Amino acid sequence: MKLDVVLGLQWGDEGKGKIVDVLAGNYPVVARFQGGPNAGHSLHFEGKSYVLRSIPSGIFRPDAINIIGNGVVLDPITFRQECANIGRTGVPVRERIKIAKKAHLILPTHRLLDAANEAAMGKGKIGSTLKGIGPTYTDKVSRNGLRVGDVLAPDFIERYRKLKDRHVNQLRMMNFECDPNAEEDEFMAAVEYLKEFELIDCEYFVNSQLETKPMLAEGAQGSMLDIDYGSYPFVTSSTTSCAGACVGLGVSPSKIGHVYGIFKAYCTRVGSGPFPTELFDKTGEELRKIGNEFGAVTGRPRRCGWLDLVALKYAVMISGVTDLIMMKSDCLDSFPVIKVCTSYKVDGKETGQVPFDTFAHIEPVYTEFKGWNTDMTSCRKEEDLPKEFREYISFMEKYLEVPIKIVSVGPDRDATIMR
Repeated sequence: MKLDVVLGLQWGDEGKGKIVDVLAGNYPVVARFQGGPNAGHSLHFEGKSYVLRSIPSGIFRPDAINIIGNGVVLDPITFRQECANIGRTGVPVRERIKIAKKAHLILPTHRLLDAANEAAMGKGKIGSTLKGIGPTYTDKVSRNGLRVGDVLAPDFIERYRKLKDRHVNQLRMMNFECDPNAEEDEFMAAVEYLKEFELIDCEYFVNSQLETKPMLAEGAQGSMLDIDYGSYPFVTSSTTSCAGACVGLGVSPSKIGHVYGIFKAYCTRVGSGPFPTELFDKTGEELRKIGNEFGAVTGRPRRCGWLDLVALKYAVMISGVTDLIMMKSDCLDSFPVIKVCTSYKVDGKETGQVPFDTFAHIEPVYTEFKGWNTDMTSCRKEEDLPKEFREYISFMEKYLEVPIKIVSVGPDRDATIMR
């Protein structure tokens, strides 16, 4: 069997949670492979809304196994809170979730370091969600981190103290005022809660499951935030491309099947960093209002702009996307003219490539389309879609050279058109 992958192709917030929830019915196993509680995957069904941070979006499917993979960084406090919220709906979280022993733990002092680093950068700050993600991955790479499996060790407290003391020294050197003991009791209680779950050797478990079952890997953030291929340094700390699924779950590239790439009908970004098609006018404000573009975790207003096909084609190339999924198509229903960026002018020269220099002056070159001025939220099959919108899709498929297989026209499960 194959491991199919769902990825965001922009700067995150593309609507991955809904699509994984829709697709999860076809997969007995759903796995998160990178990122942490900085992600906010929103699900809407049966008149209710849910935001998942670390838990895979297959959690509401009764027969699905949900894996938090070794590429994820896990905050025990946030995880326990999230499980409590879901548990109140009647979902048996302990029975449905398995956690990789090799996933790294986010300590309360990791979050303090995150805040200290952002404060030290001043105007040049990255725009971190302050969830401790970067410092945790830093400890992982420098071989100082604590992993989920360590909570079972008899000397776990000693290991914890050693890492905490390291963080306290760093905070002291940065002159960052804080109380490093403030959340320690809550953290230790959450660690005990973690022990109630099945902690697995993820690589063995996933490969054994793939012998008889198809699996769905759920990415967090977006491809343009990839640590290697995103708009560095304004990126996240993990590999958000398809390659991250192999590393984050312990599977070989030959096991990858379909790669579902998700994108919005327009672009959004949270925090700092380049955004060539960003709109600073009434159109941008209208996109934000119609799309309810505020962070699912942070509540921060998202920067909004027209669709950037140059960046999208780049993300498609990096991850070998086989199937495209277009989200929030209905949010463009009322615009008389739709613009799409089809090339850049970088320092006066036109190009179809994303430049190396994050700080280069990029001017978007647009192709314009006539709007459809039709409420698509009630459309449930392809022939219901307006002619102008179908022409818009055809243009994108020719440009990207990948078929758009799914079109979303609303937040609920049933507002999904399979093409």
